[in-house]
Amino acid sequence: MDSLHEFDPSNEDSASINFSTNTIITNTNSTHNPNNISVAATMASSSSSSPSSTLSRYENQKRRDWNTFGQYLRNHRPPLSLSRCSGAHVLEFLRYLDQFGKTKVHTQLCPFFGHPNPPAPCPCPLRQAWGSLDALIGRLRAAFEEHGGKPEANPFGARAVRLYLREVRDSQSKARGISYEKKKRKRPPQPPPALPPPPNASQ
Repeated sequence: MDSLHEFDPSNEDSASINFSTNTIITNTNSTHNPNNISVAATMASSSSSSPSSTLSRYENQKRRDWNTFGQYLRNHRPPLSLSRCSGAHVLEFLRYLDQFGKTKVHTQLCPFFGHPNPPAPCPCPLRQAWGSLDALIGRLRAAFEEHGGKPEANPFGARAVRLYLREVRDSQSKARGISYEKKKRKRPPQPPPALPPPPNASQ
């Protein structure tokens, strides 16, 4: 993957992550401060201070996600290059993002386990919603190949990542009492088969 383009740290609207704190700070100063972090792309507000008129919302989000993951690799201990990134590192990234989650996922000991509309608050942890993680991986998988990565070496398409997303979907579905199954489209009724013509009575 020598042709794979590395992340651009000079991008001002890239989301950076500081591993020394769980606090999210929006970087509003033009001068660079290594202690400042901005919200990861999946947790960022949909509004942007300088949106690009030439890029779609999806493309802007994909770029922010790509820069966020690049910052994650640079902050990794030891630092990790993109060419050596594997599905295991992608899983580390997804688990790291859970601390910024806003979706209540009930534990099995919680009285509201499986309840889609809990009537009262509970101490269960907040996590990233499965739908957000699934969409994030889709954007990063596309960005990886757009930056020169080979499809067969794409860490975001690794089997371990797919299995993890499936596990998150199933566990959150049970914990939240929500079905993530896609609704099957109803097929239009088929016309009855044509009947053969009756035999000629004259013969």
